[in-house]
Amino acid sequence: MNEEMETGMTRTVYLNGDYLPEEEAKVSIFDRAFLMADGVYEVTSVLGGKLIDFDGHAARLERSLKELDMEMPMPVDALLEIHRELVRLNALDEGMIYLQVTRGAPGDRDFVFPDPETTPQTVVLFTQSKPGLADNPAAKRGIRVISIPDIRWGRRDIKTVQLLYPSMGKMAAKKAGCDDAWLVEDGLVTEGTSNNAYIVKGGRIITRNLSSDILHGITRAAVLRFAREAQMEIEERPFTIEEAQGADEAFITSASTFVMPVVEVDGAKLGDGTPGPVATRLREIYLEEVKKAAV
Repeated sequence: MNEEMETGMTRTVYLNGDYLPEEEAKVSIFDRAFLMADGVYEVTSVLGGKLIDFDGHAARLERSLKELDMEMPMPVDALLEIHRELVRLNALDEGMIYLQVTRGAPGDRDFVFPDPETTPQTVVLFTQSKPGLADNPAAKRGIRVISIPDIRWGRRDIKTVQLLYPSMGKMAAKKAGCDDAWLVEDGLVTEGTSNNAYIVKGGRIITRNLSSDILHGITRAAVLRFAREAQMEIEERPFTIEEAQGADEAFITSASTFVMPVVEVDGAKLGDGTPGPVATRLREIYLEEVKKAAV
Protein backbone atom coordinates (compact mmCIF):
# COMPACT_ATOMS: atom_id res chain seq x y z
CA MET A 1 0.00 0.00 0.00
CA ASN A 2 1.48 3.36 -0.89
CA GLU A 3 1.91 6.17 1.56
CA GLU A 4 -0.94 8.26 0.14
CA MET A 5 -3.42 5.44 0.70
CA GLU A 6 -2.19 4.88 4.23
CA THR A 7 -2.67 8.54 5.13
CA GLY A 8 -6.07 8.59 3.42
CA MET A 9 -4.85 11.28 1.05
CA THR A 10 -5.93 10.99 -2.57
CA ARG A 11 -3.09 11.45 -4.99
CA THR A 12 -3.57 14.26 -7.47
CA VAL A 13 -2.46 13.38 -11.00
CA TYR A 14 -2.17 15.36 -14.23
CA LEU A 15 -4.08 14.31 -17.34
CA ASN A 16 -4.34 16.36 -20.53
CA GLY A 17 -4.39 19.78 -18.88
CA ASP A 18 -6.27 18.89 -15.71
CA TYR A 19 -5.19 18.11 -12.14
CA LEU A 20 -7.49 15.33 -10.95
CA PRO A 21 -7.89 12.88 -8.07
CA GLU A 22 -6.27 9.65 -9.33
CA GLU A 23 -9.54 7.71 -9.34
CA GLU A 24 -11.10 10.26 -11.71
CA ALA A 25 -8.28 10.14 -14.27
CA LYS A 26 -9.35 7.98 -17.21
CA VAL A 27 -7.75 7.25 -20.58
CA SER A 28 -9.53 5.85 -23.64
CA ILE A 29 -9.36 2.12 -24.45
CA PHE A 30 -8.28 3.28 -27.93
CA ASP A 31 -5.18 5.06 -26.63
CA ARG A 32 -2.23 3.90 -28.71
CA ALA A 33 -0.04 3.33 -25.67
CA PHE A 34 -2.59 0.77 -24.47
CA LEU A 35 -3.02 -0.90 -27.87
CA MET A 36 0.43 -0.48 -29.44
CA ALA A 37 2.89 0.61 -26.70
CA ASP A 38 3.00 3.79 -28.81
CA GLY A 39 4.28 6.22 -26.21
CA VAL A 40 7.35 7.35 -24.31
CA TYR A 41 8.02 8.10 -20.67
CA GLU A 42 10.44 9.70 -18.24
CA VAL A 43 10.92 9.37 -14.49
CA THR A 44 12.37 12.29 -12.55
CA SER A 45 13.44 11.82 -8.95
CA VAL A 46 12.44 14.26 -6.23
CA LEU A 47 14.66 14.85 -3.18
CA GLY A 48 13.72 17.39 -0.53
CA GLY A 49 10.77 18.44 -2.68
CA LYS A 50 13.05 19.37 -5.59
CA LEU A 51 13.52 17.84 -9.04
CA ILE A 52 16.75 16.02 -9.85
CA ASP A 53 18.28 16.57 -13.31
CA PHE A 54 15.01 17.82 -14.79
CA ASP A 55 16.65 19.40 -17.86
CA GLY A 56 18.27 16.09 -18.80
CA HIS A 57 14.96 14.24 -18.62
CA ALA A 58 13.16 16.94 -20.63
CA ALA A 59 15.85 16.84 -23.34
CA ARG A 60 15.68 13.05 -23.58
CA LEU A 61 11.87 13.18 -23.71
CA GLU A 62 12.09 15.53 -26.68
CA ARG A 63 14.57 13.22 -28.40
CA SER A 64 12.46 10.08 -27.80
CA LEU A 65 9.37 11.82 -29.18
CA LYS A 66 11.26 13.06 -32.24
CA GLU A 67 12.56 9.54 -32.99
CA LEU A 68 8.92 8.36 -33.05
CA ASP A 69 7.77 11.33 -35.16
CA MET A 70 5.94 13.03 -32.28
CA GLU A 71 6.07 16.61 -31.09
CA MET A 72 6.74 17.84 -27.57
CA PRO A 73 3.28 18.29 -26.02
CA MET A 74 4.27 21.67 -24.56
CA PRO A 75 7.32 23.86 -23.93
CA VAL A 76 9.82 22.62 -21.32
CA ASP A 77 8.94 25.52 -18.96
CA ALA A 78 5.28 24.43 -18.91
CA LEU A 79 6.35 20.84 -18.23
CA LEU A 80 8.51 22.02 -15.33
CA GLU A 81 5.56 23.91 -13.85
CA ILE A 82 3.39 20.77 -13.96
CA HIS A 83 6.12 18.77 -12.18
CA ARG A 84 6.42 21.46 -9.51
CA GLU A 85 2.66 21.72 -9.08
CA LEU A 86 2.36 17.94 -8.59
CA VAL A 87 5.14 18.06 -5.97
CA ARG A 88 3.17 20.82 -4.19
CA LEU A 89 -0.30 19.26 -4.50
CA ASN A 90 0.94 15.88 -3.23
CA ALA A 91 3.32 17.32 -0.61
CA LEU A 92 6.04 15.13 -2.15
CA ASP A 93 9.34 15.20 -0.30
CA GLU A 94 11.15 12.10 -1.62
CA GLY A 95 10.03 10.03 -4.56
CA MET A 96 9.49 10.21 -8.28
CA ILE A 97 7.38 11.86 -10.93
CA TYR A 98 6.36 9.62 -13.81
CA LEU A 99 5.55 11.31 -17.13
CA GLN A 100 4.05 9.62 -20.18
CA VAL A 101 3.26 11.02 -23.62
CA THR A 102 1.36 8.86 -26.11
CA ARG A 103 0.26 9.32 -29.70
CA GLY A 104 -3.29 9.65 -28.36
CA ALA A 105 -6.62 7.91 -28.88
CA PRO A 106 -7.87 8.09 -32.47
CA GLY A 107 -11.20 6.42 -31.62
CA ASP A 108 -10.43 3.04 -33.19
CA ARG A 109 -7.52 0.64 -33.65
CA ASP A 110 -5.28 1.00 -36.68
CA PHE A 111 -1.59 0.33 -37.33
CA VAL A 112 -1.29 3.57 -39.28
CA PHE A 113 -0.44 6.64 -37.17
CA PRO A 114 -3.41 8.97 -36.68
CA ASP A 115 -3.22 12.56 -37.95
CA PRO A 116 -1.78 14.62 -35.05
CA GLU A 117 -3.99 17.54 -36.19
CA THR A 118 -7.11 15.60 -35.27
CA THR A 119 -5.80 13.21 -32.59
CA PRO A 120 -4.23 15.07 -29.65
CA GLN A 121 -1.52 13.38 -27.62
CA THR A 122 -2.29 11.91 -24.22
CA VAL A 123 -0.14 13.45 -21.49
CA VAL A 124 -0.09 11.85 -18.05
CA LEU A 125 1.99 12.66 -14.95
CA PHE A 126 1.77 11.20 -11.46
CA THR A 127 3.86 11.17 -8.30
CA GLN A 128 5.20 8.17 -6.39
CA SER A 129 6.13 8.82 -2.78
CA LYS A 130 9.27 6.90 -1.74
CA PRO A 131 10.48 8.08 1.66
CA GLY A 132 14.11 7.08 2.19
CA LEU A 133 14.88 7.04 -1.55
CA ALA A 134 18.32 8.59 -1.06
CA ASP A 135 19.04 6.50 2.03
CA ASN A 136 18.17 3.16 0.44
CA PRO A 137 19.48 0.29 2.62
CA ALA A 138 20.24 -1.73 -0.56
CA ALA A 139 23.05 0.73 -1.30
CA LYS A 140 24.82 -0.33 1.89
CA ARG A 141 24.66 -4.06 1.15
CA GLY A 142 24.70 -4.01 -2.67
CA ILE A 143 22.48 -5.93 -5.07
CA ARG A 144 22.83 -9.30 -6.80
CA VAL A 145 22.21 -9.69 -10.53
CA ILE A 146 21.68 -12.56 -12.95
CA SER A 147 22.20 -12.43 -16.72
CA ILE A 148 19.56 -13.07 -19.37
CA PRO A 149 19.66 -12.85 -23.19
CA ASP A 150 18.82 -9.39 -24.58
CA ILE A 151 16.00 -10.00 -27.06
CA ARG A 152 14.51 -6.50 -27.13
CA TRP A 153 13.94 -4.44 -30.29
CA GLY A 154 16.87 -2.54 -31.79
CA ARG A 155 16.01 0.97 -30.56
CA ARG A 156 16.69 0.82 -26.83
CA ASP A 157 17.80 4.46 -26.99
CA ILE A 158 14.14 5.50 -27.30
CA LYS A 159 12.47 5.39 -23.88
CA THR A 160 9.24 3.73 -24.97
CA VAL A 161 6.57 2.20 -22.73
CA GLN A 162 7.14 -1.29 -24.17
CA LEU A 163 8.58 -2.71 -20.94
CA LEU A 164 7.37 -6.30 -21.04
CA TYR A 165 10.79 -7.91 -21.44
CA PRO A 166 12.45 -5.82 -18.70
CA SER A 167 9.53 -6.84 -16.44
CA MET A 168 10.13 -10.50 -17.31
CA GLY A 169 13.84 -9.98 -16.55
CA LYS A 170 13.07 -8.57 -13.11
CA MET A 171 10.75 -11.51 -12.44
CA ALA A 172 13.45 -14.00 -13.53
CA ALA A 173 15.86 -12.33 -11.10
CA LYS A 174 13.29 -12.49 -8.30
CA LYS A 175 12.67 -16.18 -9.01
CA ALA A 176 16.44 -16.78 -8.76
CA GLY A 177 16.50 -15.02 -5.38
CA CYS A 178 18.35 -12.01 -6.81
CA ASP A 179 17.58 -8.32 -7.26
CA ASP A 180 17.88 -7.59 -10.97
CA ALA A 181 19.07 -8.85 -14.36
CA TRP A 182 21.73 -7.70 -16.80
CA LEU A 183 20.96 -8.20 -20.48
CA VAL A 184 23.50 -9.89 -22.75
CA GLU A 185 23.70 -9.67 -26.55
CA ASP A 186 26.40 -11.35 -28.66
CA GLY A 187 28.22 -12.27 -25.45
CA LEU A 188 28.37 -8.67 -24.21
CA VAL A 189 26.38 -6.88 -21.50
CA THR A 190 24.13 -4.15 -22.91
CA GLU A 191 22.51 -2.80 -19.72
CA GLY A 192 20.30 -3.71 -16.77
CA THR A 193 16.52 -4.14 -17.07
CA SER A 194 15.97 -0.49 -16.11
CA ASN A 195 19.48 0.86 -15.55
CA ASN A 196 22.95 1.23 -17.04
CA ALA A 197 25.64 -1.29 -16.01
CA TYR A 198 29.27 -0.70 -14.97
CA ILE A 199 32.25 -2.66 -13.71
CA VAL A 200 35.40 -1.41 -11.98
CA LYS A 201 38.80 -3.01 -12.58
CA GLY A 202 42.06 -1.63 -11.23
CA GLY A 203 40.33 1.65 -10.37
CA ARG A 204 39.03 2.06 -13.94
CA ILE A 205 35.29 2.39 -14.58
CA ILE A 206 34.12 0.39 -17.61
CA THR A 207 30.66 0.88 -19.13
CA ARG A 208 29.15 0.30 -22.55
CA ASN A 209 29.44 3.17 -25.04
CA LEU A 210 26.33 5.02 -26.17
CA SER A 211 24.49 3.68 -29.24
CA SER A 212 21.00 2.50 -30.11
CA ASP A 213 21.78 -0.68 -28.09
CA ILE A 214 21.26 1.05 -24.73
CA LEU A 215 19.26 3.83 -23.14
CA HIS A 216 21.24 7.06 -22.90
CA GLY A 217 20.92 7.32 -19.13
CA ILE A 218 20.53 10.79 -17.66
CA THR A 219 22.02 9.52 -14.41
CA ARG A 220 24.76 7.79 -16.45
CA ALA A 221 25.79 11.10 -18.03
CA ALA A 222 25.89 12.89 -14.67
CA VAL A 223 27.78 10.08 -12.88
CA LEU A 224 30.43 9.87 -15.62
CA ARG A 225 30.84 13.64 -15.52
CA PHE A 226 31.36 13.58 -11.74
CA ALA A 227 33.74 10.62 -12.05
CA ARG A 228 35.88 12.53 -14.56
CA GLU A 229 35.89 15.59 -12.29
CA ALA A 230 37.10 13.30 -9.47
CA GLN A 231 39.98 12.20 -11.76
CA MET A 232 38.63 8.65 -12.12
CA GLU A 233 39.55 6.74 -15.29
CA ILE A 234 36.66 5.78 -17.58
CA GLU A 235 36.61 3.36 -20.48
CA GLU A 236 33.45 3.29 -22.60
CA ARG A 237 33.24 -0.16 -24.18
CA PRO A 238 31.18 -3.35 -23.85
CA PHE A 239 32.22 -6.02 -21.33
CA THR A 240 31.35 -9.69 -20.82
CA ILE A 241 29.69 -11.41 -17.84
CA GLU A 242 32.98 -13.26 -17.22
CA GLU A 243 34.81 -9.94 -17.11
CA ALA A 244 32.21 -8.61 -14.68
CA GLN A 245 32.64 -11.68 -12.47
CA GLY A 246 36.38 -11.00 -12.33
CA ALA A 247 35.96 -7.28 -11.64
CA ASP A 248 36.86 -5.57 -8.36
CA GLU A 249 33.38 -4.09 -8.11
CA ALA A 250 30.32 -3.22 -10.18
CA PHE A 251 27.33 -0.92 -10.03
CA ILE A 252 24.24 0.31 -11.86
CA THR A 253 22.82 3.80 -12.33
CA SER A 254 19.27 5.02 -12.90
CA ALA A 255 17.07 7.97 -11.96
CA SER A 256 15.51 6.10 -9.05
CA THR A 257 18.47 4.04 -7.76
CA PHE A 258 21.12 6.77 -8.36
CA VAL A 259 24.35 4.73 -8.02
CA MET A 260 23.67 1.22 -6.70
CA PRO A 261 26.58 -1.17 -5.96
CA VAL A 262 26.41 -4.70 -7.43
CA VAL A 263 28.07 -7.36 -5.26
CA GLU A 264 27.26 -10.56 -7.17
CA VAL A 265 26.96 -11.44 -10.87
CA ASP A 266 25.47 -14.83 -11.85
CA GLY A 267 26.43 -16.32 -8.48
CA ALA A 268 30.01 -14.98 -8.45
CA LYS A 269 30.83 -12.62 -5.59
CA LEU A 270 32.76 -9.48 -6.53
CA GLY A 271 35.66 -8.58 -4.24
CA ASP A 272 34.67 -9.43 -0.69
CA GLY A 273 30.96 -9.37 -1.56
CA THR A 274 30.33 -5.90 -0.15
CA PRO A 275 29.92 -2.54 -1.96
CA GLY A 276 33.27 -1.32 -3.31
CA PRO A 277 34.91 2.06 -2.68
CA VAL A 278 34.38 3.47 -6.20
CA ALA A 279 30.62 2.81 -6.29
CA THR A 280 30.22 4.01 -2.71
CA ARG A 281 32.12 7.24 -3.39
CA LEU A 282 30.30 7.88 -6.67
CA ARG A 283 26.94 7.52 -4.91
CA GLU A 284 28.02 10.08 -2.31
CA ILE A 285 29.31 12.52 -4.94
CA TYR A 286 26.23 12.08 -7.14
CA LEU A 287 23.72 12.72 -4.34
CA GLU A 288 25.70 15.68 -3.03
CA GLU A 289 26.02 17.33 -6.46
CA VAL A 290 22.50 16.75 -7.78
CA LYS A 291 20.91 18.02 -4.57
CA LYS A 292 22.85 21.26 -5.02
CA ALA A 293 21.60 21.62 -8.60
CA ALA A 294 18.00 20.44 -7.95
CA VAL A 295 15.12 22.62 -9.07
